[in-house]
Amino acid sequence: MLEKDITNQIMRYLKTVPNCFCWKQHGGQFGTAGLPDIILCLNGRFVAFEVKTETGKLTKLQESTIQKIKAAKGEAFKVTSLQEVKETIQNLNS
Repeated sequence: MLEKDITNQIMRYLKTVPNCFCWKQHGGQFGTAGLPDIILCLNGRFVAFEVKTETGKLTKLQESTIQKIKAAKGEAFKVTSLQEVKETIQNLNS
């Protein structure tokens, strides 16, 4: 499965989650390099998901950005499937 297919599955799911506002962070010349693919506010918490395929690796910039989000008391995760996102959200809500 391609990264964009995983991202689309995740976005469709997140739009059904109560108290969740989310968007897909688009790259390109006007985007900010290193930002995770999906950003959301879930029950007042900042959460970010960097989507990769099963074999995909984070770049150093992506790793650094995830650490900066965590240092700022936000939540940030590398995910490779919709199931991982569902489990993460369940853990955040418990």
